[in-house]
Amino acid sequence: MLIHCRQYKHEEVQFDDNRTTGESQTEDAVDPEPEEYFGKSIDEFDLETWETVEYEGDPIQRRAVTIDGATAVSVQDASDDADDSALPGRTIQIRLAGGTENLENAELVEVQDMEPQADS
Repeated sequence: MLIHCRQYKHEEVQFDDNRTTGESQTEDAVDPEPEEYFGKSIDEFDLETWETVEYEGDPIQRRAVTIDGATAVSVQDASDDADDSALPGRTIQIRLAGGTENLENAELVEVQDMEPQADS
């Protein structure tokens, strides 16, 4: 299965009152001329980009997560969820061939079965 999620976390930057919704921590930290600095285009790097969004009047960070090769997915009951309640989402457990992955403060966007079984 192919799973698409959104994961949230609190901002890990110092607030400077000039930061606006939509600015990403990764974009803020990278030199404006990445090809000069790194020797190649920033698009060629596998970066984990967190986007700053507003949630209940506060800035938080959000990223898209895609996991391929999942065998099962489950969402914990809200009463069992020990995640930070100030953030959206719940803990999503994804079973893979090599073990289990837990995504805290995440929301499912889409789950696709890449090999659907035909009904008999």
